Amino acid sequence: MSRTSTGSSSPSEGVPERPAEIAEALRRLGVRPSRSRGQSFLTDPFVADAEAALVDRGSGGRIVEIGGGLGLLTRALVRRGDRPIVLERDPRLAAHLRRIFGSAIELRAMDALEFDWRPDDRMVGNLPFVVGTPLLLRALRARIPQMVVLLQAEVAERLAAPPGGADYGRLSILVRLFATPELFQRVPSRAFFPPPEVDGRIVTLTARTGELPVPSVERLESVVRVLFSERRKQLGNLLTKVAEPPRAAALARAAGWPDGWERRRPQELPPEAYFRLAAVLA
Repeated sequence: MSRTSTGSSSPSEGVPERPAEIAEALRRLGVRPSRSRGQSFLTDPFVADAEAALVDRGSGGRIVEIGGGLGLLTRALVRRGDRPIVLERDPRLAAHLRRIFGSAIELRAMDALEFDWRPDDRMVGNLPFVVGTPLLLRALRARIPQMVVLLQAEVAERLAAPPGGADYGRLSILVRLFATPELFQRVPSRAFFPPPEVDGRIVTLTARTGELPVPSVERLESVVRVLFSERRKQLGNLLTKVAEPPRAAALARAAGWPDGWERRRPQELPPEAYFRLAAVLA
């Protein structure tokens, strides 16, 4: 038997796609999608194929899927010749995946927040809309080279937002400290079961190479949290919450902030301005 062979003749057998098939599979497994975690199951195999195609396989290393669920994305990865590590915290779904894919995958029945990332791992997954951001930030801190994830569209667009717009903020800056985000296709809510109230969007994050531009990530987070606490205020007022007025102006100069920074709002400066400020403060 080939490595993708299981009790079924193909790993595609037993993977539900249509909403009615997913509902029946969940009923049979005794699984109710968690509203508190924003859990939905992808129904569109073309979206799963698009995610799998975006994974960079040129550098070797492990491919780690977050939340195998009922196996739609897992199947897309296996069909491309991958043997992914699949993390699934629900033992009922884990048993379902083991039954379908057998030795074609390395299944780990565990919470993805407890997974130990290696430097050459790549993440792929349809992240629960409510808890997707903590999972993403943990992987970013591990500095893995690539992530291909389907997130709530609003969150994905905040990750990749350029300076100046309403979506740009603390999350945009922190993400760019570790990686370069790139947005891909939007996925309508009808492509999930049960359909969430919002659309999803695929985003990739390619890790920054070399040293981080700040000596302390915690200091950057603290400064950005303060400065973005009141987005409508001007930086001349906000920076005095970080340091006394005379020192605040000196810090801005040392960080290379542009002339007239005092009258700008926090969303008007690029991430690099905050990296330099955090470095000066450290």
